Amino acid sequence: MALRSAGSGKVSRDAVHHPLFARFYARISVNAETRMGMGDIRERLLAGLSGRVIEIGAGNGLNFAHYPSAVSEVVAIEPERLLRKLAQDSALRAGVPVDVVPGAAEALPVKSEAFDAVVLSLVLCSVRDVSRALGEVRRVLRPGGVVRFFEHGRGGGPAMHFTQRALDRTVWPLVSGGCHVSREPVAALRTAGFELGPYRQVMMPENGPVLPSSYCVLGTAWRPEEQQPG
Repeated sequence: MALRSAGSGKVSRDAVHHPLFARFYARISVNAETRMGMGDIRERLLAGLSGRVIEIGAGNGLNFAHYPSAVSEVVAIEPERLLRKLAQDSALRAGVPVDVVPGAAEALPVKSEAFDAVVLSLVLCSVRDVSRALGEVRRVLRPGGVVRFFEHGRGGGPAMHFTQRALDRTVWPLVSGGCHVSREPVAALRTAGFELGPYRQVMMPENGPVLPSSYCVLGTAWRPEEQQPG
């Protein structure tokens, strides 16, 4: 079972409430599994993981079917009520134990250094405070633990950068459940003190129109091992 304790702050049981967007996301994300190749992305994102894993912003739980058998437990944090219910249904069909719990990325309801891996999948775009969320990732991950991430953010040339910033300042977060398209997840991970491993740019959809949300990155990072006093 999940190791429950107070995180770095208190949040309401439903820290996020976007019922209309949640219904829309639940529908398009299922279609994207095959039409946009998201199923293959999830396989690559999670391949080789083992031990205890915390997935932050689990959505409707589409990652759960792709966890390898070496994973002993997944604690899946999802703040939106409808998506959390769908994730709980997905957890029942998963091949590994999955515990879906409410919570926010900025105040994870789990003990420090309790996990071997953290999964971030299309979540940093919508958290309220990226630096605080990544501070929580670092807190709950054991030294030497791995972060697997698939995120979208800033990309393209000057015209696209301008468009992304304009959308973020106006309508995009309002209609997309708090999502932002101009954030820079790799830079944020580096600033938060993680060691970046291999990562690659991915366009979603790979073959189709280029959208402000198309610029994705798939990769690995680590929490550095604690240095012993000399």
